[in-house]
Amino acid sequence: MFRIVSILMLCLGSCFVADAQVEVKEDFPIDMLMSRYANQNQAKQSIGGWRIQIMAKTDRLAIEREKENFLLEFPGVSVDWTHSKPYYRLRAGAFQTKLQAIRMLQDIKDKYPGAFPVKDSIQKEELLSSI
Repeated sequence: MFRIVSILMLCLGSCFVADAQVEVKEDFPIDMLMSRYANQNQAKQSIGGWRIQIMAKTDRLAIEREKENFLLEFPGVSVDWTHSKPYYRLRAGAFQTKLQAIRMLQDIKDKYPGAFPVKDSIQKEELLSSI
């Protein structure tokens, strides 16, 4: 019995004493490659993301009126229009994933049944502010 208790105490004691420290040493080329990768990603101002396209028309004034109506209906959602000849496109939100855009789309579809998600280039600051 004494032997079993002493072996058990020895095993438990060694568990508490073994406070291991792990040190990772990278090779210089790998360290340089990781630094270059981090710098390139920090330099990018936009990322690929999703928006909800509310409508597209050739009349800029109609798009601006609808933008005002949208802001009254959905005050917390960012909305802006872009121009790509001949259409002005009214797009809302800034989402990282399509699933996030679809969640918002369900609310928007009641007022704008023709709305749909579109891929877009999104500024990092805009994406962070929409969270």
